[in-house]
Amino acid sequence: MSEMKEFVTFRLNKEFYGIDINNVENIEKVLPITRVPYTLNYVNGVINLRGIIVPVVDLRTRFGLTPKSASDESRIIIVNVDELKIGMLVDSSSEVLQISTDEIDDAPNVRKDVDNEFVKNIGKKNGRIIMLIDLYKVLNIEQHVE
Repeated sequence: MSEMKEFVTFRLNKEFYGIDINNVENIEKVLPITRVPYTLNYVNGVINLRGIIVPVVDLRTRFGLTPKSASDESRIIIVNVDELKIGMLVDSSSEVLQISTDEIDDAPNVRKDVDNEFVKNIGKKNGRIIMLIDLYKVLNIEQHVE
């Protein structure tokens, strides 16, 4: 018996990605981002989200895509991972999708010497492929196993 999982989907270029809905706090229009010196190249800076300072990761840069200025469609997805609140800048936020475990496969290894660092699984829904990302690896957070 397959179970349903919910994912918040977003777009980078023409590809769709998904994040487990349990990690998503909310989705914001792009707010003014204050640059912080000496941070990693994919950290755009920080935003003031209702009095809370939140770092913002540019997923285009993180995934090695061509940088692009934010547009009216761009969104910042606020995620919680191990009690850390982080914003992820994406081209657009799409929808919440329910995907059954039968429609989720492991990400294939394309090359032997490189693992699919950021993509944990591949979801298939309505003829679309959704890359389900590993937030720990994308955000460079050490995962604590209990």
